[in-house]
Amino acid sequence: MTSSNAQWVKQALIELFVKRDLSAIDRYWAAPYLQHNPSLPDGVELLRDIVAGLQPDFSYEPGMVVAQGDMVMVHGRYSGWRPKPVVAVDIFLVKDGRMVEHWDVLQEEVPSYITKSQRPMFGLPQWTQESTK
Repeated sequence: MTSSNAQWVKQALIELFVKRDLSAIDRYWAAPYLQHNPSLPDGVELLRDIVAGLQPDFSYEPGMVVAQGDMVMVHGRYSGWRPKPVVAVDIFLVKDGRMVEHWDVLQEEVPSYITKSQRPMFGLPQWTQESTK
């Protein structure tokens, strides 16, 4: 169930934020939908409003997905949401085939040439990149 939850949540995010398909909310999110981001209210109506108001330059890129049981974490990049791209970890609790709760951690993206390690904040793990060379 863990890997299917991971694939399922990633697909939900792609349908909503990449394809901007508002009907994805009815397929993947539950009511009530509990929000743990301190600046967002509970409920799926906020998702409808957010997606409907996205600017043409907005983009979402899902990255690594980690799941353990009913918990799924997606490392992603949001561009056009704020003045600078934001790298996020969105955490979802999945119950009965629906996302019922959400937490997130957001951080403004810093270009790799500025970081002390010279590594990007977003992308595949380093060992994965090295093993594909």
